[in-house]
Amino acid sequence: MLLEKTFHSGARPPLGSLIEGRWVQGESTFTVLDKYSATPIAEVASATRAQVAQAVAATHRAAQAGAPAPAERARVLRRVGELIAERRDHFVDVMVAEAGFTVADAAGEVDRAVITLNLSAEEAPRVVGDVVPFAASPGAHQRMGFTLRFPVGVVCAITPFNSPLNTVLHKVAAAYGAGNAVVLKPSAYTPLTSALLAQALLDAGMPPEFLAVVQGEGDSVGTWLLQEQDVAFYTFTGSTRVGRIIQQAAGLRRTQMELGSIASTLVCADANLDRAIPKIANATFRKAGQVCTSVQRLYVEAPLADEVAQRLAEYAATLPAGDPRDPATRIGPLVTREAAMRTEQWLREAQEQGAQLLCGGQRDGSVISPAILTRVPETGRVWCQEAFAPLVAIRPFDDFDAAIASANSTPYGLSAGIFSQDIDRCLSAARRLRFGTIQINETSSARSDVMPFGGVKDSGFGKEGPWHAMREMTEERLVTFNP
Repeated sequence: MLLEKTFHSGARPPLGSLIEGRWVQGESTFTVLDKYSATPIAEVASATRAQVAQAVAATHRAAQAGAPAPAERARVLRRVGELIAERRDHFVDVMVAEAGFTVADAAGEVDRAVITLNLSAEEAPRVVGDVVPFAASPGAHQRMGFTLRFPVGVVCAITPFNSPLNTVLHKVAAAYGAGNAVVLKPSAYTPLTSALLAQALLDAGMPPEFLAVVQGEGDSVGTWLLQEQDVAFYTFTGSTRVGRIIQQAAGLRRTQMELGSIASTLVCADANLDRAIPKIANATFRKAGQVCTSVQRLYVEAPLADEVAQRLAEYAATLPAGDPRDPATRIGPLVTREAAMRTEQWLREAQEQGAQLLCGGQRDGSVISPAILTRVPETGRVWCQEAFAPLVAIRPFDDFDAAIASANSTPYGLSAGIFSQDIDRCLSAARRLRFGTIQINETSSARSDVMPFGGVKDSGFGKEGPWHAMREMTEERLVTFNP
């Protein structure tokens, strides 16, 4: 069996879809590849159209009947965190294989997942409303009012390959914590991590009817989910192109979208480089640059530009790229060989257009060594399109206002960072950079799981972070008394 040959920790994820507490097979399968070797590791059964309808109908009935009490939901979520910690090696093993994460990146994903679960457990009993200050209206001071929050019903979570555990939990744990039932469609690149997670949720005591997992491709299973009118809320992380399709199909139903990005970070002349360089390198290259907030555009004030470029290149040289199972590897493979070939082509095009490649950019199969470029033209794809690869383009600036305007010039607005000791300049950037998150003395890619996370413009709308997501996934109802 492929799984037995691949996962030495003993992890054997279920290979079908989860409906009403049972793992079921479909009429066809899709192949999951090891992202480094490109060899098959599992054949997973795709959900049929009828199974998708069954999954939504079952979770809808559960939502209509009502969720367990908040304290019980919190207990389940805490227990899931304990089980994931106990099964840590299983999750790491699977993510190294199907996501191509290094051991360190996979372990970090597990650690954050446990935090997300505990945060969600803490917030589950706190999904409450607010008191309305009727005394603000003349003659209404005798009235009393408050709001209550209720689950929306069925939440459909459509999740990405580049965070197959923690991002999934930001959707599933928040949805269940708020009292909703959940239908999960994982990425077809990384279905096994979600299967392990679903089994942990069931083992922790989540009612089986409140969770369904439907495996398959977006063009089939994803499309069928959009046709199911009993889904009340879609939460999606992925491309802007697919986000537009989901939003159009959702109509008046509610959505939360975390979409594309070209993330920028600014380094000012007074920045502390000993602090900034390691942060920038980590934010650029972790998970092989396949993070929506990875630093892609790095603006450096001219007096520091050469030093920053040199120090980043020296740091990149200490990040071996290759087999993610080797503990020494810091940069693993991209999700497909085609993605690596595309990155190689973009780098070559940039050089042909006059860009200077300071280091890296060599491809070995699906692995790209960490690449740093300067003199990238405005039209270069590594500058004006989302790369999702281990590369960064450095641009010097003399005019702070022009750097802000350039960072704002993309269609996206997810996250940005600035390094400076000048508080006035930092606050000016915070007011003027049109991104969902502005990080001062941090890079664009410095996420804590408790914080509100989401973008503007073509990067989407709505917020993740357990407290914030639970408010998104509940309906607010006003109750008034007029004595």
